[in-house]
Amino acid sequence: MRENRAPRRDAAANREALLDAARVLLNREPNASLEAIAAEAGLTRRTIYGHFPNRDALLDALAQRGSERVVAAMDGIDETDPIRRLALIAVRAWDEIAGVRTMAITTVRGPRAEIVDAALTPLRVRIAAALEEGAAAGRLRDDIPAALLARLVEDAALSVFAASVREGLSDAASRRLAASLALTAAGLGWRDAAALIDGDPELVAAPDRVDPLWPATQAIDLVPAEEAVKLDAEAAGHGTADDALDAEVSR
Repeated sequence: MRENRAPRRDAAANREALLDAARVLLNREPNASLEAIAAEAGLTRRTIYGHFPNRDALLDALAQRGSERVVAAMDGIDETDPIRRLALIAVRAWDEIAGVRTMAITTVRGPRAEIVDAALTPLRVRIAAALEEGAAAGRLRDDIPAALLARLVEDAALSVFAASVREGLSDAASRRLAASLALTAAGLGWRDAAALIDGDPELVAAPDRVDPLWPATQAIDLVPAEEAVKLDAEAAGHGTADDALDAEVSR
């Protein structure tokens, strides 16, 4: 019987490159084809179909990986105060998803909601634990079971993504709002939530972006069209930025 072997290193790298490209391109063009995503990754049509037989398979994988990244972003949160821990969870989630907020909205609310829901279970467990500790200390509400309240807190924070796109909120304002809504849903007064957030540098200031895809996904709103083309090219690795810009202008 043939043993299951790990994928070849280049195959695994190609798969990640395709998912990275999809994360960028679908945030900008939700209906982008598999061929366009392959081109964004600098790979062939044959390669993308070798990893993802159809668009649904790619979107499923993207939803799974994106959710796992949100959960992984919570690593290192060892805050003992349950209220500050909730705020940190909210801003860490925002920092992970903010660059692809448009795509995140359709993923969370769309046909892949079950994939996201299951993958975010560890995050919900963290939230519920903080809620239970806060309720036991008399600092957070205890009239709703922690598991249910964790979902309501999650929903409150996720609602910020849609609002940020609809209202054109800045990254800083959206990040603060995500933390504030999570805390108030948990039972903290809005004034107390504001005082906690505004008095804590880690909650107020977003960290420097280390995600190489961040500039490309933000280019839509923050830089002129010509600069967006340059950033997209640099993120996808398609030659030089100037070459990509020349190609775009000549279309």
